[in-house]
Amino acid sequence: SMVRPHSARPATVTGKIGGITGSRLVQAPLRVQPQPPKAGAFRVRKDLMKGMTLLRRFYDRGDLPICVKHCPQENEINWKVEVDKLDFHYYLPIFFDGLRDKEEPYFFFARRAILDMVDKGPHRVVAVLPQLIIFVKNALNTRDPDIVQTTLKILQTMVKADDRIGESLVPYYRQLLPIFNLLKGKNRNSGDSIDYSQRKRNNVGELIHETLEMLEMYGGPDAYINIKYMIPTYESCMVV
Repeated sequence: SMVRPHSARPATVTGKIGGITGSRLVQAPLRVQPQPPKAGAFRVRKDLMKGMTLLRRFYDRGDLPICVKHCPQENEINWKVEVDKLDFHYYLPIFFDGLRDKEEPYFFFARRAILDMVDKGPHRVVAVLPQLIIFVKNALNTRDPDIVQTTLKILQTMVKADDRIGESLVPYYRQLLPIFNLLKGKNRNSGDSIDYSQRKRNNVGELIHETLEMLEMYGGPDAYINIKYMIPTYESCMVV
């Protein structure tokens, strides 16, 4: 007798009760397919948050001219030296490295010191920018929501403080924007309930969208095409 090809053979119904082939009942073994492991793309990188940061090292041995000024609402930094007289090339990278350390008071000092220095001397930040990129990248790559939110808000403050900062950031989009592309979809779907993170600006996806729009607005004519190259789904906010 001629053997029929595989496609012409009678179908076998498989399931929990087995399969039926002809008139015989054949018990088919149950195969449990293992779930593929998680890639961990959004996992918090605690290895980047470990180790001795520059801020922790210098503050613990008393080399930084700062201390906490306790205020009724939000604490401030009591500078022992006028901020205008600080060496931005020396101090600003130290505070930016402290962004990846969530332990207090280091995280507070990093955040407040950067905002104070950007506020007092925005024109001096442009020259230090190449030294800061690696620390901004490390802070964003931790994927920790608090650290990412703080870093994005600092980037927005820097871009608005001086027009030259936005244009100076364009060559470094390839270092900064891959993590933007990864986290830009992290929006909270709250249905019809109230999302208070909008008022508190704690939504990472919304913050990334705001930051990208600011980078485009303040980044000059080459900003959009460079953003689009790194984040293909981004649409311009400057289209009239």
